[in-house]
Amino acid sequence: MAKIYNVFISHSWSYSDAYDKLLEMLDTAPNFQYRDYSVPRDDPVHNAPNVALLYAAIKAKMTFCHVVLVISGVYASYSKWIDREIQLANSDLQKPILAIRPWGNERTSLLVEENADKVVGWNTGSIISGIREIAL
Repeated sequence: MAKIYNVFISHSWSYSDAYDKLLEMLDTAPNFQYRDYSVPRDDPVHNAPNVALLYAAIKAKMTFCHVVLVISGVYASYSKWIDREIQLANSDLQKPILAIRPWGNERTSLLVEENADKVVGWNTGSIISGIREIAL
């Protein structure tokens, strides 16, 4: 039986089209199964009454993951939540981070890439290979 990878995709809700495209790539990858533990835009966790509860909800979802995927667009450098998710993955939960450079982007987030265990380009083969290589 093939391994099912539990993934948490850190992304900006303002740029959720990249998140949606990444899910589509994972969904159509041959011989690859995964569960998404991310917090998409329509997740009820967004209604958490304060920052501490939102942080706790994200931490709870990330706890079950084998790998954290971070789309390393330049916007990630300015997102306090992506920064917190990277800290959670690195410090609290010790989860490997796979940075994914967005397709066609010349500039990426140095913060993301410096904290990643592996950096890959925006193509299905590289992403799947990266997940398999570093996932717990």
